[in-house]
Amino acid sequence: MNLTPRKVIEQYGIRPSRLMGQSFLTDKNTIQKIVESACIGHKDLVVEIGAGFGWMTALIAQKARRVIAIEIDSRLCRVLRDRLAEFKNIEIVEMNILQYDFTEAIKDEKQEKIRMIGNIPYNISSPILFYLLSYRHMIEDMTIMLQKEVAGRLMAHPGTKAYGIPSIIFQMFADISQVGLVPPTCFYPVPKIHSSVIKVVFRQNPLYLVNNIEFFIYIVRLAFSKRRKTLLNNLRHPDLPLDIEKALRASGIDGKRRAETFSIEEFAALSNTIFDLKCRKCGKTLDM
Repeated sequence: MNLTPRKVIEQYGIRPSRLMGQSFLTDKNTIQKIVESACIGHKDLVVEIGAGFGWMTALIAQKARRVIAIEIDSRLCRVLRDRLAEFKNIEIVEMNILQYDFTEAIKDEKQEKIRMIGNIPYNISSPILFYLLSYRHMIEDMTIMLQKEVAGRLMAHPGTKAYGIPSIIFQMFADISQVGLVPPTCFYPVPKIHSSVIKVVFRQNPLYLVNNIEFFIYIVRLAFSKRRKTLLNNLRHPDLPLDIEKALRASGIDGKRRAETFSIEEFAALSNTIFDLKCRKCGKTLDM
């Protein structure tokens, strides 16, 4: 375990897969800082995404009660089983994170929440992020490394170019902060992009009260369906057979504005108003 990351790569002769978009974090100081920023305790259950060669996994295992290391690459899973054999609190799972059922991780636990850590594959970061979001009631927090631009979108504010669907939905359900930046030189092979480590702490309740969470997400996605169009035009949709202008007036919202100018609070208010009108209309239709 004392070998440098580059020496381990040479020892096992594993070349990064372009198909999987692999680029291994090899800077030991950065790996140490990421684990330290996660503030892992001895009672914690930690799920690591993309365990790779196990450098971070070993550090986590020294702090946590139990570690579930998820790795999709069968070659790397063999390396993990070899290099981490001394750790009895590590479970190695060969699987795509998008297929992992997090209820399995806590089925034998006493209502314990999961703590996440890892490097999100940049080529499929959006599907993974929203998949993890769907398990937010089981996950306490996530210390994750992302492409710098993706991290920026999650933390973006209204009126900025980066502000959009991920910004609103994630900030509605989590408090997000930047831990630090990671330059390309910390990876092998060296990527063309910069990375960012962020901390995502899920809220017990949404930032603003909404009548229906799924409907709120639907309205946000619909509002950004054509970014250059106004909110009014985007909400004039066949799946939303309502007087949208009336709904906007009731919410005190100017429909001529574009979606990226609206705050999360305004989207929550709009979602509640439209949902109430929709329910009333359904009720009248049923009475007829």
